Order: sequence, then structure tokens, then C-alpha cells
Amino acid sequence: MKKFWIVISLILVFFLLYFLQVDIFSSLTIAGIKPNLFVIYILFIGLFANQILGISFGVICGLILDLLYGKTIGVTAVMLCIIGFLGSYFDKNFSKENKLTIIFMVVGATIIFELGSYFMNSIILQFEREYWYFTKIILIEILYNVLLSILFYPFIQKIGYIIDRTFKRNNILTRYF
Repeated sequence: MKKFWIVISLILVFFLLYFLQVDIFSSLTIAGIKPNLFVIYILFIGLFANQILGISFGVICGLILDLLYGKTIGVTAVMLCIIGFLGSYFDKNFSKENKLTIIFMVVGATIIFELGSYFMNSIILQFEREYWYFTKIILIEILYNVLLSILFYPFIQKIGYIIDRTFKRNNILTRYF
């Protein structure tokens, strides 16, 4: 039952992040670039929940975002699915306690998401790639995502460990003889 309420809470957080992304961060840009809250969100679901939940939320959130304001259906879903998988991979191989590790995870996830999205969209939509402009955008977005991750990490970490205990730990009390 606890898992059900956590999943419902994660769905509500998605809608809150969508509101923040569309309404708040549209006016709080750095050089016209806003952060990608969903990359951070799916990365942390993959880190704190489990691989299945990270990938599932990545695909579902990506499809919803593609339907709401994407030019191509499926690109964001595929890339957020990869980020969800990446989060679970990072969880197995790196510590969530170290802020520097978290910074590298956010940087890596943002680069992978943006590069994958840019190149898949350039193939599907057949537009000419502008590497210098894209590099500027991705560097500013990385900076913004890292700043937000550092700022909100204590809160995310507290909630994350509740999710972690629910989805990953065996909470059954056992007796050792």
C-alpha cells in the first residue's frame, strides 16, 4: 500500500514540475535557456526507486511531455527512459551521499538527454545541425540543472531515502539463530 501512495505522489510531483517548468522557469531563464527539471526528476527516481520505476516513469513522463509540447512523439520518452536506466546504473555503482558525485550524475544525464534528443530530432525532422549554438545551450542548461540539483538536494535526498527504503530494502524483520 505504501508503494501505491509513493507512486501517486511521484505522479503529483510530475504535474508540479510541469507547472514549474512551463510557468515559473519560462521567466527565470539564463540567456533564454531554462533548466530541464524532468531530466533531474527521472534521474532521481532511477537513483532512489528502482530500475523498473525509473524506466517506466521515464517513458510515461516522456510521452506526456511529447504529447503536450513535443514536435516528435517518442523522442523525449526514449531519452527519459535512458535517463531512468542511467539513474539505476549510477545507484549501483556510485554513492548518493557525495554532492560531487550527484553533480557528475546530473551533468552526464543532461548531456546524454540533450545530445540524444538533438540528434534524434535532427534525423526525424531533417534540420541542419548547428553545433556552436547547441553547445552554448547545453552548457547553460547543465549549469542550471546542477545549480538546482545542489539547491534542492537535501530535500530530494530526504524524500529519496523514503522511496529507497520502500522499493529497494527488504523491510521484513527476520530472526537470526
